[in-house]
Amino acid sequence: MRLFAVSTLLLSFFSSGLALQIQCYQCEEMTHDCSTPEFIVNCTVNMQNMCQKEVLVKENGILYRKSCASSGACLIASSGYQQFCTGKLNSVCITCCNTPLCNGPRQKRRPQPSSAITLNTLQLPVFSLHTLLLLSSSLC
Repeated sequence: MRLFAVSTLLLSFFSSGLALQIQCYQCEEMTHDCSTPEFIVNCTVNMQNMCQKEVLVKENGILYRKSCASSGACLIASSGYQQFCTGKLNSVCITCCNTPLCNGPRQKRRPQPSSAITLNTLQLPVFSLHTLLLLSSSLC
């Protein structure tokens, strides 16, 4: 019975997509940074696991494209455009990241806590899963 309960909890945890879904900003060739709540989207579970940000320097100003992406596609695109990321006219810079809303504005750097244990959002589901498995093994 306990094994059934643990199995049900694990199945609902993974089928809900909580552990594998990321949120990113999404916009197409905007003249502003489009990092506001109306541009937040839920990426496709198990398919799009990264956020992508493109910054294009054109004659009429800087344009932004932001979207969800698969890790393979994003990393290939960013490495392919590396030579064009100069910051000058006709520059194209593509960056990839894998934390929620990481393709938004740059965050101000905060000092790292020296001795505190911190869990980022990607570690938390894994930590929860390990805790659940430990609890279930102690119940058997």
